[in-house]
Amino acid sequence: MIGVIVVAAIGFAAWQAFKPATPIAGLVERDGLAQDHVETRVQYDTVPPMGGKHNPVWQNCDGRVYDQPVQNEHAVHSLEHGAVWFTYKPGLPADDLNKLKEKVSGTDYTMLSPVQNQDAPIILTAWGKQVKVNDADDERIDAFLKAFLKGPQTPEPGAACSGGKATP
Repeated sequence: MIGVIVVAAIGFAAWQAFKPATPIAGLVERDGLAQDHVETRVQYDTVPPMGGKHNPVWQNCDGRVYDQPVQNEHAVHSLEHGAVWFTYKPGLPADDLNKLKEKVSGTDYTMLSPVQNQDAPIILTAWGKQVKVNDADDERIDAFLKAFLKGPQTPEPGAACSGGKATP
């Protein structure tokens, strides 16, 4: 009887450790993104970009809140380091914007900035991953952070998120 209980306990623990994560509804994924450094502007095929060629200097992403748009090429470099970039469409209700600012300012490897021509009120982007949400209370925000903040998709895990470009 004790053997059955031990086997059941080990099996349950293993299932808890390796159970598949709940899929994030609306998640968009891209593979094969270039990692080249360039000092020119890049034409990205998503707004905001999910990865690709980027500036050699990353945008500081140590819980930074930018009130102005940041240059895509610097932000993409931060994504390469494992950051999650929160972007919002200008005109986002103040309550939602304040919730995003609070979440970002307390979380290393995140940054927040407006993006004029994005097609959703709020977009979260990590290297090769993106989800669009309508408000700051959407439960997919925390799920996205849990899955992709310095997540397994990060091309350069452990790289810095400070000491780069500090202004928009």
